[in-house]
Amino acid sequence: MFDLDKNLEQALRDTNEALIRKGEQPPLERLQVFYDTFRDRFGPGKLKSLDGEALLETMHGNGKNSLAYWLEFKNDEEFGGRLFGSISGGSAHKFGVFRRTDTLQWVKGSSQNATTISVGEAASIARRHRDQLVAGWDLLDQFSSHSSDAAYQQLQTQLTQVMPDLFASAWAHKYLSLLFPDKLDNYHSQHYQRFHLIKLLQLPPALPGLYVCAGRFVQLASYFGWNLNHLTRVLNQQNGRPVKYWRMGTWVKDQSIWEEMRKGSYVAIGWKEVGDLTPFLEATDLKEVVRQKLESKYQGAPGSLSKMAGEIRNFATEIKPGELVVAGADENILGIGRIIGPYRFETTFPDEAPHRREVEWLSIEKWKQPSPEGKMTKVFPLSKPENVLEIERRCLTVQPNHLAEVKTQTVTHHSLHLEGIPARIQSILERKGQAILFGPPGTGKTYWARKTANDLAAWGTFGRVFADLTLEEKAQIPGTPHEPGLVWHCTFHPAYGYEDFLEGYRPQEKSGQLVFQLRDGIFKRICTAARRAPGQKFYLIIDEINRGDIPRIFGELLTLLELDKRGTEIQLALSGESFSVPPNIFVIGTMNTADRSIALLDTALRRRFGFEELMPDMTVFGDAVVEQSIPLGPWLNALNHRICAGLGRDARNLQIGHAYFLESGKPVTDFGRFSRILENDIIPLLEEYCYQDYTGLARILGDGLVDKTRQRIRKELFGLNQREELIQELLAPTPEITTTFKATLNSLGEESEEGLEGKEDPS
Repeated sequence: MFDLDKNLEQALRDTNEALIRKGEQPPLERLQVFYDTFRDRFGPGKLKSLDGEALLETMHGNGKNSLAYWLEFKNDEEFGGRLFGSISGGSAHKFGVFRRTDTLQWVKGSSQNATTISVGEAASIARRHRDQLVAGWDLLDQFSSHSSDAAYQQLQTQLTQVMPDLFASAWAHKYLSLLFPDKLDNYHSQHYQRFHLIKLLQLPPALPGLYVCAGRFVQLASYFGWNLNHLTRVLNQQNGRPVKYWRMGTWVKDQSIWEEMRKGSYVAIGWKEVGDLTPFLEATDLKEVVRQKLESKYQGAPGSLSKMAGEIRNFATEIKPGELVVAGADENILGIGRIIGPYRFETTFPDEAPHRREVEWLSIEKWKQPSPEGKMTKVFPLSKPENVLEIERRCLTVQPNHLAEVKTQTVTHHSLHLEGIPARIQSILERKGQAILFGPPGTGKTYWARKTANDLAAWGTFGRVFADLTLEEKAQIPGTPHEPGLVWHCTFHPAYGYEDFLEGYRPQEKSGQLVFQLRDGIFKRICTAARRAPGQKFYLIIDEINRGDIPRIFGELLTLLELDKRGTEIQLALSGESFSVPPNIFVIGTMNTADRSIALLDTALRRRFGFEELMPDMTVFGDAVVEQSIPLGPWLNALNHRICAGLGRDARNLQIGHAYFLESGKPVTDFGRFSRILENDIIPLLEEYCYQDYTGLARILGDGLVDKTRQRIRKELFGLNQREELIQELLAPTPEITTTFKATLNSLGEESEEGLEGKEDPS
């Protein structure tokens, strides 16, 4: 009998019912059809009937009919591969052998030590893989799905012997799980398997391996009377992705800071002399940046300084929102919290611990780690399953009255901390008061400026982000022309001046006469509104800030914008009024670097604004494909590579942004809309970049789209009857993207989705 906490059991049953109501539990008949289809095509009988190049192509070929493609990519009506767990991540090297799409040569080895081999040697590797898979199949065919932990551990040992090349391989595990879906789970990563067992308050088996945990999932599925595939879908929905667990010290310079952290709802570390790390958070090697700072401030051996730098780096960037921390001294744990905010540097008491992360305390009961680890380290990722299990158990079983006590202590300190790009903008606003988002066209600068300002303003007024407001509440954020709200907008242009922004004389008809009347500009008006409501925060978004004459528009405001100058009064030159910038004003500017580089901005402006670069982001497309032929992300990435290679020193700022191919936040996959965007937006922009250089334009778009002799774009390709030819010409410069789609996404930093069912987040 599977020993399961009753609260957990009910939560899992509720989740399953919710999935069924929403139609997100696939029918068993559909799953069986997919299993049968896979077995007919790639089962051991089929593989044993092949040899040589035929076997090599069937197992590891580049086409969509190979075993490798079906296991990693295929997801359609014939075979819904995402229903059976993902093995995406890494590169084609994980299969042990593959054929390069550019040279068509076979390769073996790792990405760091790849070796080109003959077809014969590649076929020999495929034969060895086939034999090991068949041996694994033989073992599992004789194995009972109702076996004990000890039997599954014995199975792991036997598979290690008969599958020496593949026993740790995610793709081999997926292959066998598709043939034995009642005996093996569809988590193809030990990390995911053990995470879900911990969430079930089950201590994972001590023996490592991909096959030792399966018995636990089989037992649980039997306990519920569910299909094993349905169980893993419920667990994914209930538990989400794996998170890390961190131990945080509570002493700084012989002083306990636990009470301050508890009351202030944060965790903190010392090393005050390192200073604020906010400007360096995006550094390629933050650890080295910190190590150099430590070297100049502290005495210590290089190894010791490197260890400290790693801890500080982990605190600032490696701990992610949503991850759990335990605060403690030695093996004694004083509290469990969930990280809810980004890194910040704050010198309020205790000022010896200025590096901070906001937390929501889940428990402040005292307890001891079952197996102490990280006692002498300030920031330590917990790895012993018994300690992580105890954290989860205490979070689940915390008493309601105790939890109420924790919430009472933290509620007054809770504030909104955004994630992703808005979090970086928020951090700049908190530190500088004004931010500029810059980057190539179509990278979402205005979108992120508005989203961040709307969410911050909504939270400050209603305690909820903008999307969660009612229609009436939403209307109060931007306001109306007659009654402005909390988020204001303007756009700079060459004719925009000081009189539009702060104050100036404007012509007005009065009694039939044209007179000039002194009027307040938008910035002076928002400052007036902010002074009248000091408890509110006001946001001004300035689109195309680089298109205006900055020194002329801002005038003396450049000094008053600085946070430490807020409230300082000056006398305005035209009206003679005393004027100051209130502290509850925040400015977000956007600038298109295709028009003007950030390096050309006024130096005084650059010093007073924080800058956040937004570049093309292909991950927003997920696995979107246009007309089942053009993988949107890899195609745009390849186009931008050609732009960078062909347009000289400033080409990085001339790339094509992802927003061109998004509609209502979703990738454009309809070919008609895609081709219109290409014809009406992208090609004219590239023609402008190339200044009538059609040879250069052909290097970017391809010879098939550009008629270099007649110096024109082949517009006829965009006709209704030319779809296939247009697709061919769009793919011609980089045909390999159709076979290296996932690897291309990985090179862009796509997070591995091992063990999940492939749901993409387009945001």
